[in-house]
Amino acid sequence: MHFSTIALALGFTSLVDHSRAHGGRPTGFGCRDCSSEISAFNLARREKRGHAKRTYYSGLLNVTCILSPEAPRDNYVANPLVRQDVTDGQAGIALTLDVGILDVTTCKPLPNAMVEIWSPNAQGNYGSSFLRGAFTSSSNGIAEFQTVFPGFTSSGANHINLMVHTSSALTSTVSHVGQVFFTDKWTTIIGMSSPYNTNTHARVTNLDDPVYASANSAGFYPVVDVESIHDDWPEGIIGYITVGVKP
Repeated sequence: MHFSTIALALGFTSLVDHSRAHGGRPTGFGCRDCSSEISAFNLARREKRGHAKRTYYSGLLNVTCILSPEAPRDNYVANPLVRQDVTDGQAGIALTLDVGILDVTTCKPLPNAMVEIWSPNAQGNYGSSFLRGAFTSSSNGIAEFQTVFPGFTSSGANHINLMVHTSSALTSTVSHVGQVFFTDKWTTIIGMSSPYNTNTHARVTNLDDPVYASANSAGFYPVVDVESIHDDWPEGIIGYITVGVKP
């Protein structure tokens, strides 16, 4: 497969309060500035892949007391397979998704938190098992997945769904349900390549999606920062996400 040479560096942090009432604003959130810890956390993850010398943001976004709005559990299937590789043979631009979980009460990486992801394939279609999976964050607070860049659907802007639990069990309490968005520009560029160019869904841009608008409320900025890695296309793409939770 011919891979695009871009890194998806999600330079934002979603700080999520487990005490959030259903449908309401968060309550009882202890405000804490974790900016220095997040910077070190993200730098260590990039150094692992040799990306530390590249500039992603001049400063991290959403590092202090920013609570990510919740997103609906659209197209959700309960009890996914516990696995890191969720591709199931689906064609597309290979994406390594690096999900860092941070405990905002201590500003420390949170181990043993179950993370679920699910997304449509290159044609914008969801399946009952492909591109779905769950994996527990490691001792350094990272859950890593192998997936593909999603194709857009007609129900909203292009995104990957994300769910974080309070423990390593799939049956444990859910602390956050959210969506990770991509810029319209990169969805267009990748959409011109095969098999994305066979997608027949009606395109919804970010600004036309109310879920995207909600995700941008209260100072939160859920847009992927796309960076070039190499001059050729051998390695696919990498996405860094840092999600803050209050366990």
